[in-house]
Amino acid sequence: MMTVVTTSTLRPGGEAEWDAAMQARFDSARERPGWISGQLLTSEDESSTRVIVGTWRSREDWEAWHSDPAYLDQRATLQRLEAGPGRSEWFRVVADARADDRA
Repeated sequence: MMTVVTTSTLRPGGEAEWDAAMQARFDSARERPGWISGQLLTSEDESSTRVIVGTWRSREDWEAWHSDPAYLDQRATLQRLEAGPGRSEWFRVVADARADDRA
């Protein structure tokens, strides 16, 4: 299992539209093979900062999603609302714990 963490800085005033486009992107990812989970985070101190945490079965599954039309449709919107290119970092998941895992 792999997690990609992407940090983006948004242009002022575009936060709501960017968040909606990212929600649409999450909705499309749910249908993709290998999708496990995603979170969209915003900093308490920097309202223009967004952090996307996406977890996939493999990096190859994530890469295949990047050719999906639903993914590509939102890319132009997201880029238009960003102050510059985002920064992504990959992590191998060593342990995973969730509230719904309790028996």
